Amino acid sequence: MSQVPAARRALAVLRLLAASPGPLLASSIARSLSLPRSSTYHLLTAMSEEGFVTYIPEERRWGLGVAAFEIGSAYLRHEPLERLARPLLRRLVDRVGEIVQLGILHGPETLYLLKEQPPRHATVITDVGVRMPAHLTASGRSMLAHLPAAQVRALLTTPFITRTGRGPTTLSDLRRTLAEDARRGWSVEDGHITEGFTSIAACAFDHTTRPTAAVTITFRREDHPEEAWPTLADQARSTATTLTTRLNGRHP
Repeated sequence: MSQVPAARRALAVLRLLAASPGPLLASSIARSLSLPRSSTYHLLTAMSEEGFVTYIPEERRWGLGVAAFEIGSAYLRHEPLERLARPLLRRLVDRVGEIVQLGILHGPETLYLLKEQPPRHATVITDVGVRMPAHLTASGRSMLAHLPAAQVRALLTTPFITRTGRGPTTLSDLRRTLAEDARRGWSVEDGHITEGFTSIAACAFDHTTRPTAAVTITFRREDHPEEAWPTLADQARSTATTLTTRLNGRHP
């Protein structure tokens, strides 16, 4: 247990360097983490010997080392997001009896990572590996609603397209929709992707309160009147909240 404080300081250094746009001076690291300078130099030296940080003598700065990259790559190989979300989506399918999916933002698009559906359910165009314009999908909008306005503007630089003639066609239209989605806590698209189908989505967050993924419920519009949508949204939000907890995330 005596090593726990040192371990916490090392992890704090890694998080600080990961969040920085470039390498940092040791004095900046010490100041940001409220550490004594001598302790900071000893800590950085030990982490450098293990490959987690690297010293750039020409700049007199410290950056992330190859060992940090190797761990990040291993994290991706383990498919942690999908592994943590899959059992939650399966339970959600059992509760609502509709198609449920997990999507992430990939630039200006929604990329679908998981899809679960009950037996003999009508299929939809969105599937694992499929990408759709984020401004048209409920999952995409549920994540965009929690990004800074400048980032949304930077992501959506291409002309706004539609698939069915529905959905926002300008950045101003989208901003109004996202403001309502953020206030309500969930997003909905009604026939924007496929005629006759509606999707409701809620967002999960990481430890920095940034949107990580979205849980979506998709159904035939005729099967659920509009007054029933908030009940489905509660189910999507509950699953997204559980996923946030599993990711050690925090709701903004």
